[in-house]
Amino acid sequence: LGALGGIAGFTGFATTLGLGVLAAIGLLYGAHQLDLLRLPYPQRRAQVPHDARQRFPKWVVGGLYGLSLGLDYLTYVQTPLLYMMTAAAILTGNIPEAIGIIALFNLGRFLPVAVNLLPLTDYRIQSWLGRNQERAAIADGAILTMLGAAFAVLALA
Repeated sequence: LGALGGIAGFTGFATTLGLGVLAAIGLLYGAHQLDLLRLPYPQRRAQVPHDARQRFPKWVVGGLYGLSLGLDYLTYVQTPLLYMMTAAAILTGNIPEAIGIIALFNLGRFLPVAVNLLPLTDYRIQSWLGRNQERAAIADGAILTMLGAAFAVLALA
């Protein structure tokens, strides 16, 4: 993503254009998460073709799953924060900075897996997640809106 941004001539997201793009993504998708606006989610709902298990050996299927999960974009997107992080990574125009941004985002995606280290049953964890899914979407919307507003203030300063 950083290389794509570099080819496009971007040199950082701390420009008026970059901050404006991040502000728009945050405000629009924040409103979406808060059910105030409907926006599309560029995503692929299936990680691999449904018949892949019958057509390919297990190692190929495992590789396809790993690739699609690792790239973030070839799987179900649960938070539009991914789009903001993608834009920020591209706007850096710099490969190491882009890797850092996406790595921090993926660390956040990994943290829920750490709950498996707790002495809880899978059923209890899934039950809690199910009960709190709407709250998570509201929190996501609030975070996106706050980030969008902060980027808008910086862009206008």
